[in-house]
Amino acid sequence: MSFDLEQYLNNGIEQLVRDALRVTWKNPKQSAFFLRFTAATKKAARRRHEYELSGEHIPSFLIASITDNCNLHCAGCYALANHTCAEARELPADRWARIFSEAEKLGIPFILLAGGEPMLRRDVLDAAAKRPGILFPVFTNGTLLDDAAFRLFESHRNLVPIISIEGDAAATDSRRGQGVHNQTTETMRGLRECGIIFGTSITVTVENLDAVTDIVLLDELEHDGCKAVLFVEYVPVESPALALDEEGRAKLSVRVAELRDRRNGMAVISFPGDEAESGGCLAAGRGFFHINASGGAEPCPFSPYSDLSLRDASLRDALKSPLFTRLREDGMLLAEHSGGCVLFDQKETVAQMVRV
Repeated sequence: MSFDLEQYLNNGIEQLVRDALRVTWKNPKQSAFFLRFTAATKKAARRRHEYELSGEHIPSFLIASITDNCNLHCAGCYALANHTCAEARELPADRWARIFSEAEKLGIPFILLAGGEPMLRRDVLDAAAKRPGILFPVFTNGTLLDDAAFRLFESHRNLVPIISIEGDAAATDSRRGQGVHNQTTETMRGLRECGIIFGTSITVTVENLDAVTDIVLLDELEHDGCKAVLFVEYVPVESPALALDEEGRAKLSVRVAELRDRRNGMAVISFPGDEAESGGCLAAGRGFFHINASGGAEPCPFSPYSDLSLRDASLRDALKSPLFTRLREDGMLLAEHSGGCVLFDQKETVAQMVRV
């Protein structure tokens, strides 16, 4: 029996929306939004299916790094390691607005906004806020959420802040800077007091796997108002020894399943998750692709290679690019890897594809 990628992605979206409704039912404004968003995702699924019938696969997610700038200099930052912070000028807000509009028309219901620090691009966040048919998780370090940002999140529930932490205070401050943990904690409490739903993102390494999946940490996060925890496997941009091996990924999968069973008031998500279950890596347009701050269409944030710019091209053009097409058709997305990301393991091969 062949793997049905479209059904797999649709099932994943349905589960995410069910989780969102489950953890927000006590918050009338947020649950009302997710009820409307449920209808929007079904409409989006019909659009993607229409494209699928004509032989054109549309992914369910995009990752958009809307800026390379950041107010912090975290140890091991993949953007710094990939030298993306020295890239060309960033896309203007009106171009991002057109990308968001095109994504909605194609049936893409999720766009993850990242950076750098996305709170530095309030103009792009304003453009995203105008697309209620798309959910925009905003991955932020949590140090720049002022009163204006709180009002933006409160009035536009399709923008959901995801606060990046490293675990406890010592781990967060060690990587992100002294005092950052206190700042993020105050931000979380402020969001909770305003009734704004938020989540956290934690990078998982061989060193912190046990600590960050401990029930004590999740209890603390839930007490501070956190409604979702996203565990992201470390990609070895600087320290290969920190990446989870096959045994570590299996252990993380078990821990995530256990936490899901025990946390009724919190959604627990793992990325990239079980690639065997998803038929391989979902990058290069199978399930998502990445747009860098200057508009380059890349397979994923950890594979920063592009043969097409969205400064001039469309999302549909990007999905048909020679690089994405070859990655999907040559079997590279199904290859074994040592940790975090199959394409990162083959970065020289991917880079050569762009140069050819």
